[in-house]
Amino acid sequence: MFDAALNHLLRGESWARERLKPFAGKTAHFVVPPFSLLLTVTSSGEVAKAAGDAASDAKFVLTPPLLLRLIGRDEAAYKQVEIAGDSEFAGEIAYIAKNLRWDAAEDLSRIFGDIAAQRIVSTAESFSTWGKQSFDSLSRSFSEYWTEERPLIAKSTHVKQFIAEVDALRDDVERLEKRLQNLSH
Repeated sequence: MFDAALNHLLRGESWARERLKPFAGKTAHFVVPPFSLLLTVTSSGEVAKAAGDAASDAKFVLTPPLLLRLIGRDEAAYKQVEIAGDSEFAGEIAYIAKNLRWDAAEDLSRIFGDIAAQRIVSTAESFSTWGKQSFDSLSRSFSEYWTEERPLIAKSTHVKQFIAEVDALRDDVERLEKRLQNLSH
C-alpha cells in the first residue's frame, strides 16, 4: 500500500525517478517502531516491496513523533533520522524525501474537475494557515499569561539575571576563600 502511494508520487515527478534509477536493485529499510518496511528500487526508478528477509543497503530509523515532524516538513527533523549503510544511496533517498511533493490539485481534478480541485486545495491551505496562526497566537497567549499574570514560567531576562548573580556570588566566595587561606598561613 505504501509502495503504491510512493510510486504514485514518483510517477508525478520524473526527476525523482531519474535520480533513483542508478540505484536499481538496492533496498532501503525504513523502521518506525513498531513498523518496518523494505523497499527495493526498480529499473524504472520506482519502488517495490522487498521480502522481509532481504538485506538492506541503507537503513532509516525514526520515531513516530519524528515521522510526524517530517511529514510537516520540519527541516530540523531530517538531522535526527538515524541512517546507516550506503551513504550515497541514503543521501539520494533523503534528498528525494525532502523535495518530493504531492500535487493534490492534479489528483483531485481527475475526480472533481479543475475548478473544484483548486478550490478544495485553496481551502485546505487556508485552513492549514489559520490553524498554524491560531496555534501560534494561543501559544503566545499562554506564555504571556504564565509569565505575567500567573508567574509559572520565568522570563528569560530574569533567568539571565539570576545566572549572572549566581556567577558573581561564586566569584565572591572564591575570593573570600583565598583571603582566608592567605590569613591562615
